[in-house]
Amino acid sequence: MTIPLLEYTPSSRNHRVPGYEVPGEDTPYIYRLEDCTDNTDLEAMIWAAYRQVFSEHVILRSSRQSDLESQLKNRSITVRDFVRGLAKSDTFRKLVLETNSNYRVVELCLKRLLGRAPYNEDEKRAWSIKIATEGFDRFADALLDSEEYSTAFGDNTVPYQRRRYKDRPFNLVTPRYGDYWRDRLESERYKWGDVKNFLEMARSIKVTPKQMTPVSTRNIQIPDMSRDSKPDTYVSVSPTASFPVR
Repeated sequence: MTIPLLEYTPSSRNHRVPGYEVPGEDTPYIYRLEDCTDNTDLEAMIWAAYRQVFSEHVILRSSRQSDLESQLKNRSITVRDFVRGLAKSDTFRKLVLETNSNYRVVELCLKRLLGRAPYNEDEKRAWSIKIATEGFDRFADALLDSEEYSTAFGDNTVPYQRRRYKDRPFNLVTPRYGDYWRDRLESERYKWGDVKNFLEMARSIKVTPKQMTPVSTRNIQIPDMSRDSKPDTYVSVSPTASFPVR
């Protein structure tokens, strides 16, 4: 039996009213499929989707989804489907899912797919239960097929950070990993001059104990070194002299 999504309410009523901020240099550029007139515009929109979903300033060639790009350029899929494919790709799983807890995954997905931060801890808890019971793919579909996504972006607009009048862009203030994962990476990183390096080196040295060969003293004969006659040479009785008297 699938657990339904827990109810949660925004922490402020301002989330339900239109924004009143004045457009300026912090206003994000909106990429729409209908605004693309040539291949250059399409490439710019594709890279904007990569930056939004992967939150990487430099996209590696291995991270590109060539099949999805081809389908989008041929208008076989919508921008929403392209974003869905990026969210379910192996690259996203490696960058986000495998290195974060469910609470952290919910926070990142809300920022990258819906363009907003979580309302409160209740929302993060509700969505994390959905991930645990139905899996990440069903969670991503729930976000992308939600009424909020349709109202904000529709089928042909790349998601962007909405109402950016308080904080900097999400990709600048939200690191890829959580605190516990960064601490783990830091603890496993090699540090020059760390005492642990010398301990590991000392433990790596193989010490072979010396093998002692038992010797039997039963048949050992000690020669007689005593003298039968006294020497004719006399020695001085003075403690300061160490030579014989002539």
